[in-house]
Amino acid sequence: MSDSQFDPVRPQQSDPYKPGTNAERNGSNGWLPWRRPGHDGHGEDTTEPVPSPAAQCFDDQGATPAEPVPDVLETAGAQTNVHGDVEVVAHRIERLIMETRKQDLLEGVELDRGQLLKQPFVRDPQWAAAWEQSLDPATGRLLKPVLIIVAPRSFGSTTFALRLLAEHTSDDIRLLKLDADWSAPKRGRLPLEKAHAFQLDLKDPGNDQLSADFLDALSAHAEDLRDCGSYLVLTVAQELWNDHRLSSRAGIRIVHLHAAPEAQQVVEAHLHANGYAQLVTELQSFPKAQASLRGLTAVASVRAARTVVMAWQEHTRVHQSSSQGQVHAAVEEQVSLEDRITAALTDWRDELDRLFGETATLHSGDDPSLPVEDRCLLLALAVRQSVSVPDVARSAGKLQEIIGHTQMQPGTGVALAPVPSAFAGRGLRRRIHDVGADVDTQDNVVFDRPAYGRAILEYVWDNYDVMRKPLLTWLIESADNTDLEDRAVEALADLTMRHGTADHLNVLGSIACPGKPGVLSAVMESAVHNEHIGRLAWATLYRWAGQDEYAPAVISLCRRILEEGSVTTSTAKMAMVRLRRIAHTTRDTATRDSVLAAFEGIAQTPAGATRLVTEVRDWQQDKASARGGSLAFLALMSAGGDGTPWLMSATAPDIDVQRAVQDLLSAPDTATEIIPRLTAWVRACADDPDAYTRLRDRLLPSLRGHKMFQAGMALMRELEGISTTDGISVADDFYHHLVDTRLQAVFPLKGDAA
Repeated sequence: MSDSQFDPVRPQQSDPYKPGTNAERNGSNGWLPWRRPGHDGHGEDTTEPVPSPAAQCFDDQGATPAEPVPDVLETAGAQTNVHGDVEVVAHRIERLIMETRKQDLLEGVELDRGQLLKQPFVRDPQWAAAWEQSLDPATGRLLKPVLIIVAPRSFGSTTFALRLLAEHTSDDIRLLKLDADWSAPKRGRLPLEKAHAFQLDLKDPGNDQLSADFLDALSAHAEDLRDCGSYLVLTVAQELWNDHRLSSRAGIRIVHLHAAPEAQQVVEAHLHANGYAQLVTELQSFPKAQASLRGLTAVASVRAARTVVMAWQEHTRVHQSSSQGQVHAAVEEQVSLEDRITAALTDWRDELDRLFGETATLHSGDDPSLPVEDRCLLLALAVRQSVSVPDVARSAGKLQEIIGHTQMQPGTGVALAPVPSAFAGRGLRRRIHDVGADVDTQDNVVFDRPAYGRAILEYVWDNYDVMRKPLLTWLIESADNTDLEDRAVEALADLTMRHGTADHLNVLGSIACPGKPGVLSAVMESAVHNEHIGRLAWATLYRWAGQDEYAPAVISLCRRILEEGSVTTSTAKMAMVRLRRIAHTTRDTATRDSVLAAFEGIAQTPAGATRLVTEVRDWQQDKASARGGSLAFLALMSAGGDGTPWLMSATAPDIDVQRAVQDLLSAPDTATEIIPRLTAWVRACADDPDAYTRLRDRLLPSLRGHKMFQAGMALMRELEGISTTDGISVADDFYHHLVDTRLQAVFPLKGDAA
């Protein structure tokens, strides 16, 4: 109750009391009334009423009164920054950026101009016209503050945009590549800074669909960019530019890329840049290989450059093995480098069409179509490459079992057709020869055709829709490790990301999640780093984060990403959002413990600790989930330095530790989690009298709060057995500070709490 019968009305009320804020207002721990400013012990409010802002500036006749005079700050230069309550700045306002929602802005990574200029780049006549249309002939800078580049997928529009910015913006402009982490394009999410050049890809049909309203807003945004000396370049997928109302506006320049750069030039540029100049010379002398490059997109051209290197490395490996007598004599007559590179760049469709003809009968000289068991064998070789005969037989048999054409032979782990049919058919070695492989003297299959193997997998994936789920199931079960070095995991990543849709990721998740979440996590890690499907992968992970069955895979992936030293701000933010979602939605204790373990791992690095501090701060400001914030605080409690808990040290972050401790102790489920950590804090400081005293005095106010009795008694029982260097029992010390002497007989420390 108030001290007076009627509480006088005041024009401005102070913020309501919250536990841990306005600490120790009157030493009463919240049980005595708080005397607001302007009150004495029993009198009325003596503060002057505060007039409204309008009354401060004008009287009834509109005249400006002499009082009050606003604070005036005279500046000496245009670069002066003002922070605080200054009402008027008496000088020149160079620019004013109205931007208040910092945390809602798109984030990205800053790019190094020098590194961009060193990357391989081909600007042939296909791109020259669009390049010139983007520039002001007089200045050599971008013609408009906003440039929109429309191109089909995989034509290299992002490379075009970044190179354009690197060459035609001044050196003092910072280059940033943004992540379009939104559900729809919005002007309010676009950052605005002085002397910045932003690049943003819009290629997701679900989240990046452009509209005339967005272009109108973008035109207004262009004026703000112009005032700041900044630029924005959007690269838009051709299929998203399908509205007749999408046309040029003031401040916006639109150009179209109608063709990709010459494929052979792109391949040669990438080979030169990666130190394979000799391969460029070789490639220029291989006309058949050059023919295979014609018509490739920019993305396919970069992939072809890697294929050429891979073929050269395989050629070198085989010749080294042959010289050491490790390969069968029939295999020693290897194809030339020209034939190998040509074969690697070939799409193999004609040959695969013959092998996968419509007629699936037993092999004969007149019919090259492979029967089902041979197709399974060919797929096993495509994934495993050169392995032992038993291994390839087991792998092919497992695929046959999954497809459902055969049954497992008891005790062997190998799927076989009925014995009479198998005995009358061809032997395994003959079948291996028929699908293009060989067997050496050590009983190892030699199938040194990685590019051909990749083509086989893609051919089956593209042409046999009913085979996709069995293929994924087989590859998941075949994976020996949970990283991309495993051939099965690599194949899974290639296939599920091949068409750039989320459907295949969902199928993969439904199969891998129950038994092999580590494999799922590895594939999704590759997906989120893929420039074409990365955003779809993040969206899929966000949906999975709300389902307990997917939580182990999502937690594992996000933890690995956040523990990377080179993780970008935007990537870290997306990982934290998904961990927070799991913490907020799960009701499973094991899943919650996994999130806590992930947070504890993150807390061990300075960058990770900073992200968790932000999570706690948002929780305490009611901007984020209480479950996620409390787990972040528990994880930060494990961070320490020189024996002193970090949250209690001189370098502690700016968060309300007392309030967090009190909130966690007041709830039974979190009290059991925080008490062991508080005990660890006390044990760490027990040998240092000063540190122990400071820690105790900071913890006591939290333990005196409302609903703290049970938690306080539980903590003191946990502290039993810990003593200071003076031989004082820590449990007794806390007990005598917290429990009134008149109540100690009623609530003994070593008895049951009432």
